[in-house]
Amino acid sequence: MDVAPGLAGFDADRLERITGHLNRNYIEPGKIVGCQVLVSRHGHPAYFRSFGQMDRERNTPMRDDAIFRIYSMSKPITSVALMSLYEQGHFQLNDPVSRVIPEWREQRVWVSGDGETMQTKEPERPMTFRHVLSHTGGLTYGATGHPVDRAYRHVGVRRDQGETLRTFVEKLAKVPLQFTPGDRWMYSYSTDVCGYLVEAISGKPFDQYLQETIFDPLRMKDTSFSIAPGKVDRFAANYQREPDKSLRLIDDPQHSTYLGTPAFLSGGGGLTSTTADYLRFCEMLRRGGELDGECILGSRTLGLMRKNHLAGGRDLAGMAVGAFSETAYEGVGFGLGFAMTLNEVDSGSLGEGDYYWGGAASTIFWVDPKEDMEVIFMTQLMPSATFNFRGQLKNIIYSAMVD
Repeated sequence: MDVAPGLAGFDADRLERITGHLNRNYIEPGKIVGCQVLVSRHGHPAYFRSFGQMDRERNTPMRDDAIFRIYSMSKPITSVALMSLYEQGHFQLNDPVSRVIPEWREQRVWVSGDGETMQTKEPERPMTFRHVLSHTGGLTYGATGHPVDRAYRHVGVRRDQGETLRTFVEKLAKVPLQFTPGDRWMYSYSTDVCGYLVEAISGKPFDQYLQETIFDPLRMKDTSFSIAPGKVDRFAANYQREPDKSLRLIDDPQHSTYLGTPAFLSGGGGLTSTTADYLRFCEMLRRGGELDGECILGSRTLGLMRKNHLAGGRDLAGMAVGAFSETAYEGVGFGLGFAMTLNEVDSGSLGEGDYYWGGAASTIFWVDPKEDMEVIFMTQLMPSATFNFRGQLKNIIYSAMVD
């Protein structure tokens, strides 16, 4: 990829600090095996570099066209897909989700107790499309010791083989919400529900709808729920940081479950992609919903998505339940599929007005409308909270701007 930092309004030497920072602090000490960084502004790539290895066990250098597990960076794509159906008049944001999932009409909210002694109540308001798009519907990820999460595990709510989007929402009908929709924010299975809503409303399999509506028009040729046989040699290995700070291989690309087509098409975390493909998606966002003559969303719809939809305009620090997320909470809002920086002072971060998300393997992206910029960072390290790549890259990138 040709880069032109000057055309993009950067000082090339200052932007090159990215290279030294990542090599010195992460690649050489072995904290990560490899990574990729792309910075683009005003439609001009300013920096693109591949670091380290994509497969340590086979001593394979990181390829520029490496394919990564993007996990929760699938969520903005799924949210855009659902909002494309909003633009076709299929629903309003304040419509109850039970219009499409009738089993959810009798939802209850947890009050106290556990198991057979659990006390519940009727929600003060029904769960709406806005709630599932913004993680404020009362759903969880079912991973803690909370009584609601134990109920998830009791009925077998999961996203692996044997589950489908339909059986998934049927099981969720059997468990209470952790809070009344709209009252709090909690990172959750909500975007997987959005994937089901896309499938149910469109009448097409979720992966087919994504292919026809987003991937084909944007020419995202390497984005999929599975790895095609001819692309396995481009698939990066995935690692987990152990308590002793060593890296353990947790998904060998030659034997990965991603080599087969999954039964459960996870809109919340199931996609694989490349930096080049995700740049196409980000470029569409930066340009207001259109790229190369293909309109994926109207600019006003996208503008609505990146507004803060948390009740009373609060930030996540005042709304969030639980510590698991892909963002800090102070000075950060949440819209319809994205977090956004509301206040640089409160967040302690540059880029007020940007919108973004990340993935479980430490991948990140953000789009900054004010600076007309997008940044993508790809790696394969779990868990995502290990290092603050977003904050460190922001410090370097924003300080390198000269216009």
